[in-house]
Amino acid sequence: MNDSPLADDATVSAEPKPSPTLAAEESAGPLPFLSKQPPFLLRWLSYLVAIPLVALATAGFGCISLLAGLWDKSGRQQHAIAHLWARTLLLISLSPVKIVGREKLHEHENAVYASNHLSYMDTPVLFAKLPFQFRILAKQSLWKVPFIGWYLNRSGQVPVDSQSPRSLVASLNRGVATLKQGLPLVLFPEGGRTATGQLQTMMSGCAYMAIKAQVPLVPLTLIGTYELLPIHVYALQPRPIFVVVGDPIPTAGLNARDADALTQRLYESISTTYSQYPKND
Repeated sequence: MNDSPLADDATVSAEPKPSPTLAAEESAGPLPFLSKQPPFLLRWLSYLVAIPLVALATAGFGCISLLAGLWDKSGRQQHAIAHLWARTLLLISLSPVKIVGREKLHEHENAVYASNHLSYMDTPVLFAKLPFQFRILAKQSLWKVPFIGWYLNRSGQVPVDSQSPRSLVASLNRGVATLKQGLPLVLFPEGGRTATGQLQTMMSGCAYMAIKAQVPLVPLTLIGTYELLPIHVYALQPRPIFVVVGDPIPTAGLNARDADALTQRLYESISTTYSQYPKND
């Protein structure tokens, strides 16, 4: 790989190079569309109660975060507010979260944490349960969304612009600068939510940033958020959620040409972990 990495995170849409595992799955034919509507009563409870509460919580905590941003330029108070917002959304969803391998989160002071991306609820789960300050990479278009964009701008998150290779590399280098300032990054290297519940192709931007900053790449596997809120379904289906922390992958001595191989190791770690947990509808 050259120094112009493939796109990254819940962010970029450059053409990725499929992992061998995914290529094998695709050659076997299309995967079935797994998401389905919840039962009638549960669906209407979501429409009438849960979703309005989520919207109110998002707007309310967003306003508080904006006020905190008037004096807090570090983003730390906004992160604490986002943590409370995320915990509130999990309470509304009636979905308890358990972290498996929590001790691995404390092995390194700084790292790139890369997670599979199943649902809109992935971000609240990570903000609620990761026990440290971090910054996220997000599509630059989100900066235009009321409340969400205001929070992203004032709290020091990293926008990613994939309009051209030059702007993409500049975006990833902003992520590297954040890591070198001592702040971990959390991102979704698949580039978007899965439509099937299966792991998608991963882009190598996360590996590029970890290598450039010489910090470990830590796999995070989310279990259950797809069933809680699948793509194109707008009703919550409460269930237990797991965040499984994988073994940190070291980057010492690697260079940008190793980003594809490092991304493949990340994919295999998350794929293996995800397959070990039952997914109950």
